[in-house]
Amino acid sequence: MKNAPTLAPDASSALQVNISADLASVDVMHHGRRVTIMRNQDQDNSINPEFAQTSRKCPPFCIQPIELAPGVRTVAELEVLHFLKQISDGDTSALVIDSRTPAWVEKGIIPGTVNIPWDTLNIGKSDPATVQEILEKQLGAQRRDDFWNFDKVKTLVLFCNGSWCGQSPTTIKGLLTIGYPAHKILWYRGGMQDWESLGLTTLKPLGN
Repeated sequence: MKNAPTLAPDASSALQVNISADLASVDVMHHGRRVTIMRNQDQDNSINPEFAQTSRKCPPFCIQPIELAPGVRTVAELEVLHFLKQISDGDTSALVIDSRTPAWVEKGIIPGTVNIPWDTLNIGKSDPATVQEILEKQLGAQRRDDFWNFDKVKTLVLFCNGSWCGQSPTTIKGLLTIGYPAHKILWYRGGMQDWESLGLTTLKPLGN
């Protein structure tokens, strides 16, 4: 997959609040249905109270660096949208992963993303059989005796709640320790807090 492909502008849009100067909205697939990601059109809208809190006990809620690990690229909303669009158009070489645990996911999700909680993919601590299944079936790794082959793995974009959240960083650092290629990992540092602060579309998990 090419990083940051150009998204075509929606010429038919008459939105007042666009995503960028030449991009009004992005259509993605979420559990088999098409969802339009756009910004909230109410210009008096304010941030979701769930993400308005400025101060949480540190540790564990400590501010993360802009560069998480060598070779891992930090991205923002437009890059996330590029990948979501590519995936929804049928590209199977990438995955946008929500690393948050269920209690956080219940508060809202980004359409087109896949939830793999950090504590189920915590290398060296989570159930080894579960970790192996995720690596093989979802990420494209191949087991060779006692070694992992990452030649055909997917490009991953991981995120959690924001720059104070350690859930996706834990997953990323764990993947790096077993040899997952750093250039195949991107990190959306702003996560849900930045996504919400920009008024971008969120959904409730299926069943809610």
